[in-house]
Amino acid sequence: MTALLAELVLGAPLFAILVIAADACAAPRGRAFPLPRRPGATLALLLVTGVIGLAGIGAVAMVAALSLISNIKHKVLGEPLQFSDLSLIVAVFQHPQFYVSALRPWQMAVLLGGFAGVVGTLAVFATADAAPRMAGAVIAAAAWAGLRIVLPRLKGTTPVPDAEADVQRLGLIACLLVHLREWRRSADPAPCTAAPVAGRSGQLVVIVQCESFTDPVDLFGDPALALPGLEKARRLAWQAGRLLVSGFGAYTMRTEYGVLFGRGEAELGPRLFNPFLTAGGETSWALPNRLDRHDWRSWFVHPHDLRFYGRDRLMPQSGFGALVGEASFAPPAAGEARYVTDAAIADKIIDLAQDRSQAGLIYAVTIENHGPWPRQDKGGSGAAEPYLRLLSHGDAMLSRLLDELPRTERPVTVCFFGDHRPSIPGASEPGAERHTPYVLVRFAADGTPIVGDGAERDMTPAELHHAILAAIRLGEAQGQQNAVAQGPGQQAVKPA
Repeated sequence: MTALLAELVLGAPLFAILVIAADACAAPRGRAFPLPRRPGATLALLLVTGVIGLAGIGAVAMVAALSLISNIKHKVLGEPLQFSDLSLIVAVFQHPQFYVSALRPWQMAVLLGGFAGVVGTLAVFATADAAPRMAGAVIAAAAWAGLRIVLPRLKGTTPVPDAEADVQRLGLIACLLVHLREWRRSADPAPCTAAPVAGRSGQLVVIVQCESFTDPVDLFGDPALALPGLEKARRLAWQAGRLLVSGFGAYTMRTEYGVLFGRGEAELGPRLFNPFLTAGGETSWALPNRLDRHDWRSWFVHPHDLRFYGRDRLMPQSGFGALVGEASFAPPAAGEARYVTDAAIADKIIDLAQDRSQAGLIYAVTIENHGPWPRQDKGGSGAAEPYLRLLSHGDAMLSRLLDELPRTERPVTVCFFGDHRPSIPGASEPGAERHTPYVLVRFAADGTPIVGDGAERDMTPAELHHAILAAIRLGEAQGQQNAVAQGPGQQAVKPA
């Protein structure tokens, strides 16, 4: 017992210092707050192993691995690890190509080798002695109690959490725990009580969330890269501009949530990191639920695993009457693409648009231009050639929709936007500019475009939600009044 006490007195502080040092390596570097949970992790492992040295090494290794993963994410996506990222662990195993590709071979070797080494060492050297396990249990419980006292005194940045600032101020582990605590304390909003929007005009609304779509002229500064479909849409647009998305290289669900639910980051608070985790309590605000179900049919189209982000459960709750998933698409031909093509998405949208029994809402999420893209040795836009090739496919989809949907002889609104910029080492890397383009194009029943005033309007995804609702209401009012369509060059009525 004396030897055990000596090991605890000497070993626990040493490993606590090492754990704090490992945590302090997480970018952006600042200070690491010495939470009781850090020595508590060592002592919890002591309960499992019965050896203070092994417990300490295991705790240091775990925190070091979290710091390494966070630093990789910070370099690739421009933000540190979030507590909500842990909800994607299952997705990592279901679709590893989306995540493992961000790791360089040496980083993968370090993570896998370190994990195997820790597990193997614990298995070989763990002891059956009950005394150290009891000591570990008691002191770990005390550390947990200390955490319950200290954690409420720590505050994250509010009302909109800033993970960069909080990691720098508190350290990675403390930031994760503080944001998790604030997230658990957040509440669902009051249900939406606005009257549902009618659809007696039979109008069609098509919203396309295009994977990694951005303006290459903005991205690389080369006017020769201008996309003809995007330029055409801007000329015809009722409204267009920059979509101020918060994520870079990932986090499709943040943009998707904003456009579908119309709630901004200030309203979300700690829910902003992955709003789909709590969206089930907010579905009265979802766009399909804002429409009168007696008048509207709605489809959610995404040619991928709808379990991703829980879309298979969330979208029906949000009011979509039909889900069109990967089973509704033929697999891409060998050598054609990795994923279902944007051309196939356009085919599906045009096919669904032929249903004129009711007003229609189609929300489509593309995937053809999902990373990773093959690495290129060239710098700048040359390193992005595979991305640019697929980007042209999304642009061709936009052009085709603008050509064919106005022929349905009904009022049509087309909204097209990119969910985030691509992360391409050496070509497109995290920075202050993260915006993507959006266009909102309206057509009268005879196919005439209702052109706006040409002024660019920057907006967040949540603000785009409300612009779409305004366009739907205008389409309904104009359809009901059998208004004469406005021709190109005439200024449309803009929402307040």
